[in-house]
Amino acid sequence: MKKIIYIVLAVALVILAGFQLMRNKEKTARETAIVAQENATVAVRVEKVKNEIVHPEYKVNGNFAPFQHLMLSSERGGQVVQILVKEGDEVKIGQTLATIKADLYSVEMQSAEAAYQTALKDAQRFENAFKTGGVTQQQLDQVKLQLQAAKARLDQAKITVGDSRIKATINGIVNKRHVEPGSIVGPGSPLFEIVNVSKLKMNLTVDENQVANINKGDEVIVKASVYANKEFEGKVSFVAPLADGSMNFPVEVEIVNNDNQDLRAGMYGSVIFQSQKASETPILTVPRNAFVGSVSNNEIFVVKDSVVFLTKVSSGRNFGEKVEILEGLKEGDVVVTSGQVNLFDGTAINIVE
Repeated sequence: MKKIIYIVLAVALVILAGFQLMRNKEKTARETAIVAQENATVAVRVEKVKNEIVHPEYKVNGNFAPFQHLMLSSERGGQVVQILVKEGDEVKIGQTLATIKADLYSVEMQSAEAAYQTALKDAQRFENAFKTGGVTQQQLDQVKLQLQAAKARLDQAKITVGDSRIKATINGIVNKRHVEPGSIVGPGSPLFEIVNVSKLKMNLTVDENQVANINKGDEVIVKASVYANKEFEGKVSFVAPLADGSMNFPVEVEIVNNDNQDLRAGMYGSVIFQSQKASETPILTVPRNAFVGSVSNNEIFVVKDSVVFLTKVSSGRNFGEKVEILEGLKEGDVVVTSGQVNLFDGTAINIVE
């Protein structure tokens, strides 16, 4: 009798376990379906198309470059006997930075000096003799030619000795020193890297809509990403008359550094181009980052009933963060401004703040 009871209990446990497994399987399937449904949408950020008066101010980003950047090299070969500056020192034009051993050059200069003095005395003696008829005009001319040759050799010797003194050719700061006392250098060997950051420059590219409002000499506001509350003075120094391969126009801006020379070459910054004249009437605009790829593509994802549709538009003036829309959109349309990389025409989306 006990044996039958045990068998019945075992069968009941098996049936109960099977029932529980089926319930777990159904629950997992429901959860998987929910997850799949949630993953079918793409999270994006959106903004509405606006009809507004726009102040034509736009920003272009770039990196600061030194106004002057020089790799100072040796004119002559020899041994470096003295270095007079270190990295970080400020130097002026004409300042001697290092000297190269010039014993042989000095001897040659002394010999050239002696030869020149001899030729000078001979010329003076022949001048006096010519006045009394002691020498002919031809003899006097020959002596004068010898004097000129001696003077040229002396000048060359002085230049050679002068080349042994390495002098700064620009004002700036020693950024890198490539030699040590005792180093043997050859002609063209790099010695010092000097940068001038009293002024800096930034090379930018702007499209045809922007370049139409930029002129050489325009004053601009410049900001560095590391100095949130500081502004620097800039001036447009060059506007290219010819577009590059991507149909953008190179523009160069010169920036005046402050007294502390807070700006360093290589920093990341922005140039803000401004105009006093705002648009006289409201215009239709979208954020610049609403465009798929670039503004020139003229494609934007428009949201309707939680689904996006790739829409062809016609863009007008570029105001930096905002772009004028001429055709393809109307006020109040909702456009995607972030997350376009995961979208295609007809994708279901989930709007996030």
